[in-house]
Amino acid sequence: MKYVRPLSLFKDLIGVKTHAQKGKRLLGLDVGDKYVGLAVSDHTNKIASPLSVLLRSEAKMDLMATDFQCLISELSLGGFVVGYPSDERWNNDDEAPDFSAGYRADERVKTVNVVQVQHFVNELCGTGILKDINYTYWGEAFTTKLVELQLQDLHFHPVQSKTMLDKFAAVGILQEYLDYVNRKLKS
Repeated sequence: MKYVRPLSLFKDLIGVKTHAQKGKRLLGLDVGDKYVGLAVSDHTNKIASPLSVLLRSEAKMDLMATDFQCLISELSLGGFVVGYPSDERWNNDDEAPDFSAGYRADERVKTVNVVQVQHFVNELCGTGILKDINYTYWGEAFTTKLVELQLQDLHFHPVQSKTMLDKFAAVGILQEYLDYVNRKLKS
């Protein structure tokens, strides 16, 4: 896996020349301590939809990478948008930290969530299975909290509520990213 800046990921995706690569979609990831919520874009990369939740297991990271490889093939994925916990909104390609030089979590406020996301991505990269896929980070300030507030009045069973929370948090992350890059390219 290779990190690219947010706008570059999208430009690379829509700027592909070969017919086989056209129509690639994006996968949004909301990385938690136990689960990874997944959302996928439509073929036009304008709308995000919930996909599923994967059980996160460091002991089986190779298996998880293989699951991602299957999703890449089945859904024609061209990149990952990984939610990055932040107290601030830097969802702007000009303001986003440059992760290409090995951005470390301790360069900002070090929180458990930041370390967790960085560790997950590093472990996934370390498998070597996903070497041909690009990814970017996208700030996810309050995404989970917003979904939590929307779900609380529906009174789901706690397990069902948690899986829905993770999936829809991934939708929020991916949809914010898609809205930004589509707006940016129009201007």
